[in-house]
Amino acid sequence: MPEVAIIGLGQTAVGEHWESSLRTLAAEAVQSALEDAGLDHTLDRNTTALYVGNAYGGPISSQSHLGALVADHVGLSGVEAYALEAAEASGAAALRAGYMAVASGLIDTAIVVGVEKSSDTIGTANTLARTVSLDSDFEAMQGATLTALAALMMRRYLYEHGVELSAFEGFSINAHTNGKSNSNAMFRNTLKPGAFARAPMVADPVSLFDGAPDGDGAATVILTTAERAADLVPQPVRITGSAAATDTLALHDRTDLLFLNAAQLSAQKALAQAGISRDEIDLFELHDAYTILSALTLEAVGFAERGQGWKLAQEGAVMLGGRLPISTFGGLKSRGNPVGATGIYQAVEACLQLRGSAGANQVADAKIALIQNLGGLATTAITHVLQG
Repeated sequence: MPEVAIIGLGQTAVGEHWESSLRTLAAEAVQSALEDAGLDHTLDRNTTALYVGNAYGGPISSQSHLGALVADHVGLSGVEAYALEAAEASGAAALRAGYMAVASGLIDTAIVVGVEKSSDTIGTANTLARTVSLDSDFEAMQGATLTALAALMMRRYLYEHGVELSAFEGFSINAHTNGKSNSNAMFRNTLKPGAFARAPMVADPVSLFDGAPDGDGAATVILTTAERAADLVPQPVRITGSAAATDTLALHDRTDLLFLNAAQLSAQKALAQAGISRDEIDLFELHDAYTILSALTLEAVGFAERGQGWKLAQEGAVMLGGRLPISTFGGLKSRGNPVGATGIYQAVEACLQLRGSAGANQVADAKIALIQNLGGLATTAITHVLQG
């Protein structure tokens, strides 16, 4: 089976792009990635495919059939193209589809784009649209939202482990510290110690400085075989591990509310495929939609003991100069959460680190990155290992 490599990167700034649509955002990111890879639209359309990651095009933007839409708009009509949906993990689902297509030998070049246009609805309508990733009968219909359920998880964590809310602020401080120097970040402000616990509550104990803000954005990676990549670009990034796993959709069906089983399974499989251990990871782009997910992810993947994940942030271990840098360009919290595009932003940012092109956000001597994208409250977890 051929090895797969990333040869092109493209991204738009995350924010409120009122003047743009799904197709124009996607086209901007695709064009940037094609230029980065030194490719153009003379690609062989019989062996090129386009995969789109998107979570809420239907309920928020009133637009589905995004594969054909984007292919047509970027001048690649005729290629194999379709969208993949796995809630907030849609971007990583598209990346995995592109990886498998190239690894199978059936596709020479896979263009993988994640795109979301959250600002097409606002307020209550947006919140309701997002609940389609929950259990409709037993959660959404009863009035539950993603933030409310994240708050239930966080409240239980605080109770079971005897932790104060302020213990989680290190995650948000780190994200904003890194996002401040990311020109594509939605919020580039510094978060001062103490501000986290004083922030207005959204769903107690999840506050305004805890949850990641939804934003519009698109990001693209271009995949091909590692053998071909060596002739095309000076610094291809290999995908050496790729795995996905699922948990129950409804939180109340889980045997353990505070253990992200899908996150553990997908990470274990991806690391085993890559033939590396956790200790070899130089940086981890995790899904920090809420700080409770950051702590629980670190515990599930094995970087911290149960009930101890928050300590890595409090002790500074997750900062750029720490032993396990996370959210190196601001993560979802500061860069913003482009929802179905998140997994591709993670891939782009990790590749910049492995290329040594991260500028002020560079992790020293970065060679191996782990990226993990979660759908819902870790109902779906898709993990990739990237190596420079």
